[in-house]
Amino acid sequence: MQSRIFVTAVFAASVILTAAPAAHAFIFDSSGPRYEMIDRETGLSIGPVHRRGLISGSPISRSTVNFDGSRYGAGSIVVNTTERRLYYVLNESQALKYGIGVGRDGFRWGGVHKVTGKREWPDWVPPEQMLKRQPNLPRYMKGGENNPLGARAIYLGSTLYRIHGSNEPETIGEAVSSGCFRMSNDDVIDLYERVKMGATVHVLR
Repeated sequence: MQSRIFVTAVFAASVILTAAPAAHAFIFDSSGPRYEMIDRETGLSIGPVHRRGLISGSPISRSTVNFDGSRYGAGSIVVNTTERRLYYVLNESQALKYGIGVGRDGFRWGGVHKVTGKREWPDWVPPEQMLKRQPNLPRYMKGGENNPLGARAIYLGSTLYRIHGSNEPETIGEAVSSGCFRMSNDDVIDLYERVKMGATVHVLR
């Protein structure tokens, strides 16, 4: 019989949390066994917690790195599509580095935009161009665990492009999207809670 037990955000015996949002709780699923990060308000799964204790939705661990932030300014985002990494600038000398999925051949782009919108568990409406390429896609998908936009979306200017979560964390670090930047759900939540509306996003090719 499957057993699920809610535990508190502080689980010092075996779980070390890094910037875990207070609105989340952990569920222990004894069938795995594994820990999952659960959105307490919606009950939706954000991602697994690795056996070592760290939240591990992405195959590429986020980290604080040395970075020339003086070129961009604290609070801005720098997307390096060649590296397949995203940097959130902390100050003049440091940034948080995240692994991302980027556009496949023919869908990579560059430019500078502002953050114009933020959504939790966003709904997905595939654009017309995507429907022409993939006519079997749904015309609308409600936000949730199976939604390809994942747990959070950050909208870039007036474009159709977003920084968003994913229901396919294994694609992080790959060039597979139609131009958007994919992150694991736990990484995109971490970024979402840091970045402000109006922040500048630099996309480097």
